[in-house]
Amino acid sequence: MKKISFKVKCPKCRESIRDEKHLINESPSIKLNIETGGNRGNINLCSVYGHFNHESSIEIGENAIVDFFCPHCNQKLLSNTICELCEAPLIPFVIESGGKVLLCSRKGCDKQFVAFENLGDAMRKMRSEEHTSELQS
Repeated sequence: MKKISFKVKCPKCRESIRDEKHLINESPSIKLNIETGGNRGNINLCSVYGHFNHESSIEIGENAIVDFFCPHCNQKLLSNTICELCEAPLIPFVIESGGKVLLCSRKGCDKQFVAFENLGDAMRKMRSEEHTSELQS
């Protein structure tokens, strides 16, 4: 099965938060500022759907709830949606091809939610971007 790597933007300032230089699982990562346990740092999340690998500049305790911030506008990323598995807040991202991704803010919880504005249009746009990227390689 082919992996899907999402290109995402901040829901506040709409700037891309994809880090093309920092790869995780051979794909560009999602770079964010974080705060947990009174410590601030940054994190790179895997952009591949269904993968939960990440690299952080600070220690994140097991089951800790992490606050996420845009690296551009430094606005806190938070939705009104609560994780149905662990009751932590879900963190929103805007998919560049249309739609949104929500991730659980609790370390160790694997809840992800993806919603497309128009699935057909989003899939066509992702395939087109993928094809263009392959041609440039």
